[in-house]
Amino acid sequence: MDGTSGLGGEEEFVGGRHAVLAALESGRPLNKLWIARGVQKQVAAQLEAAARAAGAAVQYADRRKLDALIGHDRHQGVVAQVAAYEYADVRDILERARQSGEPPFLLVLDGIEDPHNLGSILRTADCAGAHGVIIPKRRAAGLTHAAAKTSAGAIEHVPVARVPNIARTLDELKREGLWTIAAAGEGDRLIHEIDLSLPLALVIGNEHKGVGRLVRETCDMTARIPMYGRTESLNASVAAGVLMYEVVRQRRLSAPGAGN
Repeated sequence: MDGTSGLGGEEEFVGGRHAVLAALESGRPLNKLWIARGVQKQVAAQLEAAARAAGAAVQYADRRKLDALIGHDRHQGVVAQVAAYEYADVRDILERARQSGEPPFLLVLDGIEDPHNLGSILRTADCAGAHGVIIPKRRAAGLTHAAAKTSAGAIEHVPVARVPNIARTLDELKREGLWTIAAAGEGDRLIHEIDLSLPLALVIGNEHKGVGRLVRETCDMTARIPMYGRTESLNASVAAGVLMYEVVRQRRLSAPGAGN
């Protein structure tokens, strides 16, 4: 089952063209790349293309900005921010579920872009007893300092796997016996009408576009949250919290000694 592991440690900035290219070529997860204005166009284009292919955001800035990020001016006009925390493998998450003696409960995030939303989801996932979270390698928030801060420590306890292809990973989870359910405003069934006590991968979509078409079609079913007011949708992290706690209600609150 595919997944990408990152390096652990504190948030880190890498400076210099060769160092940044080496990090990209090694597959080390990059969150963002800064390129100083005035860097040779051919060099800037090469670095930008490589960074975007790796799913990193790219920003052009004054050299003083780069000096401040890395703490010196010996960066050749290129500074990259690498992931602050180590990524798990999907196999690690499934093994964690097996060791718990509980049916697997995974959260799959299809393109959450705001690191604060990611941090909030990790915090709720920890509280709700989810065994792990899966995020895409590209075009999504990673384990940055902002996500870590918003998670209020949960980032240390909830394993996060970063995969190249969400739809392919869902197919692999289905072969492992998990049911895959995508959250959607026009979902087939209300979330509380579905048996969530089974091995489960719950899919939450992008803040603006929701769950992508291919990912949705890969899932076994779609589910919606009851909505009674005039607002059409919930914030992604709030929706994730509501859905996760329906899993908690079905799995835990009816069990002997629940809440203790």
